[in-house]
Formats: sequence, structure tokens, C-alpha cells
Amino acid sequence: MSKPKPDDRRDNAAKIKAAMDATKRNMEAADEMIARTDNPEVKAELEAKNERREDALHGMEAERKQEEAHKKED
Repeated sequence: MSKPKPDDRRDNAAKIKAAMDATKRNMEAADEMIARTDNPEVKAELEAKNERREDALHGMEAERKQEEAHKKED
């Protein structure tokens, strides 16, 4: 039976930052699509997605701060 991998948190903050950057790019792309489309259903769907992305960004930011604080403790 193999041992579980040790908890390696060294690059967690960087991974979270990369995920945040990708989420922001997706939000910008959705905003561009919202501006270009006349379909109210598409607009509503994209706006709802961006709201969820905004909520996710807040959670990711809090997690990134925790990881940075943990990194400073080590």
C-alpha cells in the first residue's frame, strides 16, 4: 500500500491567482458577447454566469490570502 502524498502548499497561491486571472478573462469575454448580442436570453444567461464568477472571485481571493498567510508562517 502506498503512502499518501504529503501536503505541498508551496504553489497553491500561484495556482489560485492563475484561476482568478482565467475567470476575469472569461468575464471580459462574456461582457463582450453581451454587448454584441441582441438575444435577451443569451444576455441574461451570460450576466448570470458573470454574477457567479464574481462570487467565485471573492472566494478565491479569500483562499489566496489564506495560502499566502500559511506560506509566511513556514
